[in-house]
Amino acid sequence: MTSANGRGRLIYGCMGLGGPWDGTSYGAAEIDHAAAVIEAAQGIGVELFDHADIYRSGKSEAVFGEVLARSQGLREKILLQTKCGIRLGERGLETHYDLSRDAILERVNQSLKRLQTDYVDVLLLHRPDPLLDPREVADAVGKLMAEGKVRQLGVSNMSAAQIEYLQNQLETPIVANQLEMSLLRRDWLESTVLVNHAEGLEYSFPHGTLEHCMTQGIELQAYGSLAQGRYTGANPEELSPAEAATAAMLEQLAAEKDTTPESVLLGWLMKHPARISPVIGTTNGKRIKACADAASVAATMTRAQWYGLWVAARGNNIP
Repeated sequence: MTSANGRGRLIYGCMGLGGPWDGTSYGAAEIDHAAAVIEAAQGIGVELFDHADIYRSGKSEAVFGEVLARSQGLREKILLQTKCGIRLGERGLETHYDLSRDAILERVNQSLKRLQTDYVDVLLLHRPDPLLDPREVADAVGKLMAEGKVRQLGVSNMSAAQIEYLQNQLETPIVANQLEMSLLRRDWLESTVLVNHAEGLEYSFPHGTLEHCMTQGIELQAYGSLAQGRYTGANPEELSPAEAATAAMLEQLAAEKDTTPESVLLGWLMKHPARISPVIGTTNGKRIKACADAASVAATMTRAQWYGLWVAARGNNIP
């Protein structure tokens, strides 16, 4: 599954598909929009499409499934990934986590039904569940794999210690860890240089997580990689001085490299030796296309350019 095995490194995040988050139903317009978005993502080399059972109250998976049903051969051309483990508005709670055996089996089967497919290529455990029993997870995942419903397993929002704790009970390797990572959300990066530094107290990212994933061959998937358009045109009047300076630098580098600020922004992430795979979630076809050059930007970005963007985003120099 990992990009090291030949898959393109850009991932499309499907959270924006399916209409509103409420319980309203979707229709032809939402299905057509999903089809256009899928085509745009494929046009820039995306192969892996990322879902979760909770996205748009299940409608993200459902409209994607409708597109698969009407597009002969599409399922064989793409990879599908979904997540389970978060429950919303159930049992008198606004949010709680559930990675019990029965919950995993129930939610995966529901996702497969909505996606109108027999299997997902990757299942991610969406968030750490403090009541998690690794033996229950191993039992559920083993059953799903034996039935051919899940091909590989990953996690999301987990530390190195949590991954190791799970892996000790699993017979299948954990192949991915999805984390929020961008030039705006830099905890993963700042924590690596602020050891034994007072500024490090501002960051809670668990030390060693990147290194563990790199050592074990676990793909790092970066959600929020475009920083919600913060540096690339969304609400420029609301930018802080550091954000405005970063946006200007992205524009300058994009002009120098004859590309787009979006490709430079993603290229900055992909330059890191962890071989980060950005998850892009925009539903705007033009913005999806603007991400096309990310890998080539990463390959040509100099060390000075990479550090320059980091320092600009920080608003002050590194220690």
